[in-house]
Amino acid sequence: MYQQKQYFRTKKKVWNREVYDSNFEAEYAMVLDDQQKKGEIKSWEKQKTLDLVVNGYKICTYKIDFIVYHNDGTTEYVETKGFATPVWKLKWKIFEATWSEKPDVKLTVVYQGKTWKPRLTKVK
Repeated sequence: MYQQKQYFRTKKKVWNREVYDSNFEAEYAMVLDDQQKKGEIKSWEKQKTLDLVVNGYKICTYKIDFIVYHNDGTTEYVETKGFATPVWKLKWKIFEATWSEKPDVKLTVVYQGKTWKPRLTKVK
């Protein structure tokens, strides 16, 4: 029997009666809770499934880790990553292509230890 290589060994973590996929993700939720209590952000949601639609065709779904609603009306889609798998990289590129052009939307990937702002390369 063939077993696919496991890229990560994360353990589920509970924070504020919610289950998160990793300790890193739960720690980010703690930061968001703190920012909301201080009034720095309006609100946030965890793990929302979004359809990735290209030219009217649903390609696949994408589960984003966090959606942050800022006080200035912008919406930030945040992905927390410890390790980027090839499948995730492909889905993220489709997500970037379909969501980055929307007004008042910000996309952010937070790797353990650093934050990375995605930059799209437009084809002319």
